[in-house]
Amino acid sequence: MKKPTIKSILRSVNSFLLFFLTVGFIVSCCMMLFLSILANTTELTLTADNIATAAKVTFLNVILITFLFKFADYIRRKIMVDRPTKIITEATEKIMSGDFSVRISPMQSSGMEGFNQIAMAINQMAEELSGVETLRTDFIANVSHEMKTPLSVMQNYGTLLQSPDLSEEKRIEYAKGVIDSSRRMADMMTNILKLNRLENQQFYPQVSEYDLGEQLCECLLQYENVWEKANIEIETDIAEDVTVKADAELLGHVWNNLFSNAFKFTPAGGMVTVSLTATEHYAIVKVTDTGCGMTPDVGAHIFEKFYQGDTSHSVQGNGLGLALVKKVIDIMQGEIGVESTVGKGSTFIVKIRRA
Repeated sequence: MKKPTIKSILRSVNSFLLFFLTVGFIVSCCMMLFLSILANTTELTLTADNIATAAKVTFLNVILITFLFKFADYIRRKIMVDRPTKIITEATEKIMSGDFSVRISPMQSSGMEGFNQIAMAINQMAEELSGVETLRTDFIANVSHEMKTPLSVMQNYGTLLQSPDLSEEKRIEYAKGVIDSSRRMADMMTNILKLNRLENQQFYPQVSEYDLGEQLCECLLQYENVWEKANIEIETDIAEDVTVKADAELLGHVWNNLFSNAFKFTPAGGMVTVSLTATEHYAIVKVTDTGCGMTPDVGAHIFEKFYQGDTSHSVQGNGLGLALVKKVIDIMQGEIGVESTVGKGSTFIVKIRRA
C-alpha cells in the first residue's frame, strides 16, 4: 500500500475545505431563510443569544455533515473509481510488459458502464496484440527456416566448388545449385516485401479497365517452355470481351502464382485447364490441374503464410505465393476458393468484380 504524500494530503485537505464551504453556505442560507420565515409568521423576536446559539449549532452541524459527505464520497470513490481504475491499470501494465493473455472481467456494479466499455476495448486490444505477437513469432521462425535451407545448400555447394580436382561437369552442377538457391531466397524476399506493402496499405491499386482474357493468355504463354518440357497438355476455355476494372499488375501476380503452382504439382503427361466465364457482376477464372490434390485440412490453410501442404515440392517454393494471391484478391474485393480431390487434382476459382 502506498504511503500518503504531502501532495495527496494537501489534495484531501483542499477537498474537505471545498465540501465544508459548500455545505456551510447551503446550510447557512437554509437556516437564515427558515429563521426569517419563522420570525415573520410567529412574530418571534430573535435575540443575540438565540442567534449565537443557533450559529454554534449550525456550525457543528456543518462540520458533521461535511464529514459524512466526505466519508460517503471517499467510500464511493474507493468502490466506483479507485477499484476499477486499479484493475485496469494493473491489466495495462501487464500488457505493456508483454503479457497479452490478460483479460478484464466485466464489473457488475451499477454505474460501471463506462469502465466496462474501457475494459472491453482493452480486452480486444490484448487479443489483437496476442494475435500479432503470434504472427510475428511464427513469421520470424518461418523466415529463419526458409532461409536456412537455401543457405545450407549454397554453403555446401560453395565448399564443394573449392575442390581442386573438380570436373567441369560437377562445377557447372554445383554452380547451378548455388544460383537456384540464391534465386529462391531472392524470390522469397520479393514476396515478403510485396506482402508487407499490401498488408501495411503502402500499395495503392492503379485501377484501369482492360480485357481479362488477353491478360490470362499473356500470363499463360510465359510458361510455354515449362509445359512443353514436362509434356503437359493445356486446355483453355476463355470467353471473349470480358472486361474488369482492376489493377492489372496485381492481378498479374495472381495468375502467375496460380499457373506456377498448377505446373509445379502436375506430373509429366498431365493436364492444366484455364477457363474464363462471366456473369453480370463477376468475371470467374478457374485454374485446374491433374496433380496430387489435397485434403480438406490442407485446403483450409493453403492461403496462410509459409504453409506448404505438400512438403515434397517445398524446394520449389516458400509458401508465400498463395498468401500473396489471397491478399491481392481481398484488395480487389473479389473471392478465391479451392476445390480439390486427393490423387485427382485441384481447381482454384477466382471471382473478380467486372467493370
